[in-house]
Amino acid sequence: MVAKLSNTIRDYAWGSLTAIPALTGSTPDGKPQAELWMGAHESASSILPSGEALYDVVSSQPTETLGEETALRFDGRFPFLAKILAAAQPLSIQAHPSPEQAVEGYARDEAAGIPKDAADRNYKDAWPKPEILIALEPFDALVGFRPLERTVAFLDALAAEELSGLTDLLRDGKLREAFTAFMSSDRDAIRPQVTALGEACRRYAGDAFAVEAATLDQLAADFPDDPGVLAALLLNRVRLDRFQAVYLPAGNVHAYLRGTGFEVMANSDNVLRGGLTRKHIDVPELVSVVDFEALADPVLEGTAEAAGITRYETGCAYFAVRRADVGAEPLTVNAEGPRIVAVVDGTVTVGAEGIEVTESLSAGQSAFVRGPEGPCTLRGSGTAFVVSAR
Repeated sequence: MVAKLSNTIRDYAWGSLTAIPALTGSTPDGKPQAELWMGAHESASSILPSGEALYDVVSSQPTETLGEETALRFDGRFPFLAKILAAAQPLSIQAHPSPEQAVEGYARDEAAGIPKDAADRNYKDAWPKPEILIALEPFDALVGFRPLERTVAFLDALAAEELSGLTDLLRDGKLREAFTAFMSSDRDAIRPQVTALGEACRRYAGDAFAVEAATLDQLAADFPDDPGVLAALLLNRVRLDRFQAVYLPAGNVHAYLRGTGFEVMANSDNVLRGGLTRKHIDVPELVSVVDFEALADPVLEGTAEAAGITRYETGCAYFAVRRADVGAEPLTVNAEGPRIVAVVDGTVTVGAEGIEVTESLSAGQSAFVRGPEGPCTLRGSGTAFVVSAR
């Protein structure tokens, strides 16, 4: 089966008014369009041409839909969720749990009787949420802890007396202690430090940290009493060019700032937030999942797998992502298991070896290919992402 999907757009407040409509060729409706979901998540499943939710079909026929190997490996659950993400404002500072942490956290929340839709619930399911974001345009983000010596050099250059205590802790290598201390501060107590950071960044006239200073100046103005601004000070500030990516495994602290990208994650909604938000924050739980190792080079480049096909190597057990640049010659994509094919540019016709049915997709549209089907065949002119279980 190859079937065109009808997908849900989520209207989160940070979303762009125009980016997804521009991609899909639709008319903006005046509301933020933050994410276009493609997959079988229970809260916003894609819909098949039959009118059935993909989530319901997977739940009732896991082996036939996912394929025997994938159904066994993931206990009958669709393994991944794909999205078009369009951010006009920063998302929250956040991290995601490991598989073991997700199982334990979900069990605790269930035992405590916290409703799954409660604002103060940490774990919505028992799955981890590793994810990859591939830029469709220049995309700004905060990703992973900057090496400490670089952060100390940045703070020394800012020369803000109010931040000397933080600088001393970092100089001594006490990143966890510093992060825990300011993340645990209440908003009244943190405001002077955020103000001092913003003022210091505004005064900064150097070149080495110009982008970081401009970002933190803006965040301090927008979130004047939020500890997440100090968390942002510790993170790598990256600008992704088109088709560059960041991979975010368990424990990676990050925040997307602005831009449009193609995002793939394990089929989970587990988010532990740490700032730049008024949503629920549980600092001890967040700290328990954070990986405090420095990330020196957060940008991921794709690698050529075959002519016209680029693979993004992550080592993730829940998904594989390939980019297909379709031109004069048809492409065969040797992905395995259930697949979502999402077109982000041009027009691409999607088929699978051994079956006659094909679907023509334009930018912003996607199709589902059943797990038992053969390799995908792509024709036309454009760019598509093929997300699979392997």
